[in-house]
Amino acid sequence: MSEPITLNVGGKLYTTSLSTLTSFPDSMLGAMFSGKIPTKKDSQGNCFIDRDGKIFRYILNFLRTSHLDLPEDFQEMGLLRREVDFYQIQPLIEALQEKEVELSKAEKNAMLNITLDQKTQTVHFTVREAPQIYSLSSSNMEVFNAHIFSTSCLFLKLLGSKLYYCFNGNLSSISTYLQDPNHLTLDWVASVEGLPEEEYTRQNLKRLWVVPDNKQINSFQVFVEEVLKIAMSDGFCIDSSHPHTSDFMNNKIIRLIRYK
Repeated sequence: MSEPITLNVGGKLYTTSLSTLTSFPDSMLGAMFSGKIPTKKDSQGNCFIDRDGKIFRYILNFLRTSHLDLPEDFQEMGLLRREVDFYQIQPLIEALQEKEVELSKAEKNAMLNITLDQKTQTVHFTVREAPQIYSLSSSNMEVFNAHIFSTSCLFLKLLGSKLYYCFNGNLSSISTYLQDPNHLTLDWVASVEGLPEEEYTRQNLKRLWVVPDNKQINSFQVFVEEVLKIAMSDGFCIDSSHPHTSDFMNNKIIRLIRYK
């Protein structure tokens, strides 16, 4: 065993051996720690790598064991893929590809259920008519809620790559609100004519957009159309046995299924 080396990866410290870091000489780490590429040091003299520190544990464990071991509820495949690509450890790249194929096969059979709710809410806001002159106004606003459940975690991530909240002048993926890998709750409002943009932020009102089409979702009909489009492109089809036809036509419940 060689002398231990402490790495600072994105602020997280790891201790390992030189032989472990150079176990794949053609990789980025192999080049860094064989002297082919200069390494940086932090203030404590540790080798510093400006990459994701949390994900590096899986990289390092692969160097130690030649096995890619991930927790069953692992939710950061995209981030892991980018980190693996950076370190260029070819056997790890292949192991990750095999893992993704395995996960994809496991999720071929899937169910998607969406329950929708809509209400009308009165919003009050001030309108600046001239310097130092404001008037109080009010308007009715459509407020939407969608509870989404899918046995396919990958589909919810796909949905998160297409639907974005518009808030405070910025677009943010709904995937950032995905705390449970199988459940997602969306709350948004339709645009109100005459409502100043800053009022949406002040009253914590989010709008919903489809990207890259840059299409705002102002009704449940549009929401259902977009979700069906995304789901069917992923192999889902409408479950003819559930829900009741009237519920589906009234946009209250959407249930789709996918078979191998």
